Amino acid sequence: MPADAKAIAALASLPSAGLGVHPTPVEELARLRAALGGGPRLLVKRDDALPFGFGGNKVRKLDVVAAQARDEGADTLVTTGGVQSNHARATAATAARLGMRCVLVLSGARPERPTANVLLDGLFGAEVEYVPSRRERAAAMSAAAERLRAEGRRPFEIPLGASTPVGAMAYARAVGELAFQVPPPDVIVHSSSSGGTQAGLVAGCALHGHATRVVGISADDASPVLKAVVGELLAGIEATLGTAGRLGAAAQRLEVDDAFVGAGYGISTPASREALELAARTEALLLDSTYTAKAMAGLVAYVRDGRFRPDQTVLFWHTGGQVGLFA
Repeated sequence: MPADAKAIAALASLPSAGLGVHPTPVEELARLRAALGGGPRLLVKRDDALPFGFGGNKVRKLDVVAAQARDEGADTLVTTGGVQSNHARATAATAARLGMRCVLVLSGARPERPTANVLLDGLFGAEVEYVPSRRERAAAMSAAAERLRAEGRRPFEIPLGASTPVGAMAYARAVGELAFQVPPPDVIVHSSSSGGTQAGLVAGCALHGHATRVVGISADDASPVLKAVVGELLAGIEATLGTAGRLGAAAQRLEVDDAFVGAGYGISTPASREALELAARTEALLLDSTYTAKAMAGLVAYVRDGRFRPDQTVLFWHTGGQVGLFA
């Protein structure tokens, strides 16, 4: 299918909050491939190397979402996540860069000693509210925004992971960035959780006319749940860009694998621990236990099981999160 030039131009013109999102490296994983006994050519797209706020996929999303907030006259960014949320840390950094106030609603107990992302949240000047569990987060975030409005502030609420159609379009645009670096890979494997990154990658491949499979390895939710979330985001992108059903067709082919979640969100598995150590010892590539180690465990299992052909190229899209190693 040919590329959609109009949609690609619209992606290129997305506003920027000035977070310094530059093309991230694409590297060969030859030693990892050898350690796995051969198989497809392995590459990694290093969004962990984004230079702003310790990097990660949330920086791409926030670069466009925070620009939307700025253009709407917001003076405060409000968002939510877990105690060690990468997204919360990136939002706090974004608010600091833009001279905005930041309020984070995090689920879990306040740590006795701030480490990793919690430490960075404080350094960036965020105000943090804690709620007991994930179920209370959305209501508490809305309540915080209402309090801010009552104080005369202009808050902008950012959903979990900045996974809105606008945020997801940052990853559709990133597919174009990748296309300037290497030929389209046969498969992209990545960690999928709030859905925005996967929706953007799927949309980007479809809009650029690439036949690339996008395999999301779930970090928490069951496959049907996450597919529904990604599908809704694709519908939002389609409505925004007016892509005449192209993304609806792509939504019918979504691939989400929940076989590597294990006991739950943020809980390591034997396979994820092996993948984390294997990537570090073969490529000096640092992963995190919650997201990317489980995604790499999926890639490793697929290679070992012969689910990719030796003549294929498989790209691991590193979504960051290595700050979590210091929690």
